[in-house]
Amino acid sequence: MFDFGIKDIIDILAVALGLYYIYRVMRASRSLNVFGGIIMFFIVWIFVSRVFEMRLLGAIMDNLMSVGVIALIILFQDEIRKFFYNVGAHQNISALKKLLHGSKKEKNVDMESVMAIVRACMNMGRGKVGALIIIERNIPLDDIVETGERIDSRLSQRLLENIFFKNSPLHDGAMVISKQRIKAAGCILPVSHDDSIPKELGLRHRAAMGISEESDAIAVVVSEETGRISVASHGKLQLRLSAEDLESLLTQEM
Repeated sequence: MFDFGIKDIIDILAVALGLYYIYRVMRASRSLNVFGGIIMFFIVWIFVSRVFEMRLLGAIMDNLMSVGVIALIILFQDEIRKFFYNVGAHQNISALKKLLHGSKKEKNVDMESVMAIVRACMNMGRGKVGALIIIERNIPLDDIVETGERIDSRLSQRLLENIFFKNSPLHDGAMVISKQRIKAAGCILPVSHDDSIPKELGLRHRAAMGISEESDAIAVVVSEETGRISVASHGKLQLRLSAEDLESLLTQEM
């Protein structure tokens, strides 16, 4: 007689939750058709190899399954990296990291740098000058820096505004700020495919969301169409921020 216990229920629920999470990731990355194809192939493989016990076709599909795991890792490397980043960024995991590394003294926020960013964004917003500023935190953004022009200069309001001036060759790219210094400008960012992003928002906002999904960076956006200021962090987008909101947010996050 078939023995069905509490462990089997937990096993089924765990598999169901795993498939649901994979479904959400595939839908967000517009790979839902690929996910459906994988599920169909898996069902056919079970029937061929386990139910009907077709030896020749079953052996071929067994080999495809073993190679297919490697192919899926290569095909969905961005989604897999995002999954493990989300796991590592969870509050409980972050608390465990602090416990393992010991308590560290809180660093004082450089308010001069914060105010330079806030004033520059407000000025650019009034002039409807588009800007995308990425503030590096714990996760290094060296790969993003390599896509742009290295600057490595002290952060200042005037330099921020000059880089994003409409006739500047670095106007369309993203600026990366690290340790209160402008590391690079004109950088290329990954673009988010999240369907929840409002349709009226442009490529700058999607790029800001993309980098906030793949790292712990803060992305500040000044809209070229409306002059409004937005901030993306932890995969969430905050719109229509005032100078006080931006200052408060940067002070907390930095």
